Amino acid sequence: MTAESLLDRYDFQLPPECIAHHPLPERDAAKLLCLSRKTGAVRHDSIRGLPDRLRAGDLLVVNATRVVPARLHGQRDTGGRAEALLLGPEPEAPTRFRALVKISGRLRPGIKLRFGDDVEAEIAELGVEGEVVLVFRHGVDPYSVGHPPLPPYLARPGVPSAQDHERYQTVFARVPGAVAAPTAGLHLSERLLEQMSRAGIERAEVVLHVGLGTFRPLRDEDIASGQLHPENFELPQATADAIAATRQRKGRVVAIGTTATRVLESQACGDGRVTPGNGVTRLFLKPGDRFRVVDALLTNFHLPRSSLLLLVAAFSAPEHVLSAYRQAIAADYRFYSYGDAMFVA
Repeated sequence: MTAESLLDRYDFQLPPECIAHHPLPERDAAKLLCLSRKTGAVRHDSIRGLPDRLRAGDLLVVNATRVVPARLHGQRDTGGRAEALLLGPEPEAPTRFRALVKISGRLRPGIKLRFGDDVEAEIAELGVEGEVVLVFRHGVDPYSVGHPPLPPYLARPGVPSAQDHERYQTVFARVPGAVAAPTAGLHLSERLLEQMSRAGIERAEVVLHVGLGTFRPLRDEDIASGQLHPENFELPQATADAIAATRQRKGRVVAIGTTATRVLESQACGDGRVTPGNGVTRLFLKPGDRFRVVDALLTNFHLPRSSLLLLVAAFSAPEHVLSAYRQAIAADYRFYSYGDAMFVA
């Protein structure tokens, strides 16, 4: 099966006015579409109604990754504009960073770039997938002149605002490493988390550093291999223990976002529990795959033809999810990173 034949089903036309370009004034003010995983029935609610959709004994699993200021704006040695998205340092080579770079003209090794007043880099290598290797001077922290890596569909001129520095980060962000936010978690305020805690709903953490694999368009080779671009993860022993205790008390494991889902399902044992550990996951969940750990999912509305949309379709059923998306568009839900949310259970 080619990517085209699979993904055509998951294409849709989104009116431009449905794209959320800015966060709402309050984190927990978004709308919430509640989808029955089994029947496809839809109800309309708000994020502040999420505690009523849960019950004592349930376990929220959040992604505690922290978005790094990976977007760099600067100039090339000839004076033209340059922009880089840092994808992370190479192992054992802290001065060498994989990056996506935009400049006027053709990318080639040897081109020198300057970001901020004194952060210089040189293109050392070209990758086969459009990436380059940037080399910085020893002891220079390129993130010191970086900005939040907002998605390009936000179509924002200039650098991100002070509001973006706060709101393109979850309140439980702890471990730096992501180049895109785990967006479902952006809806959870301290107030809402405290309310759920008082109701007997527990919380545990995983880490998945969102990288190129999460937001890059799917390709034929992804479909053929059944794998995505590798992303680093961590599943602590405390989280594995919390999931085991949740199974013991007949509670549900509620994944906050597709990234938390991928970590849990990557480490599934087969009995609804997980194995702790850390490493790299390439897990690509798509219709026909079985979920062995996650019982309910909070997620945003995703781009057409994306691995994220396929994961949600796999968790419920393609016809249910695509119908819910059509209803969300008709009801003026806000889509993508700063948009509204869906709860599937």
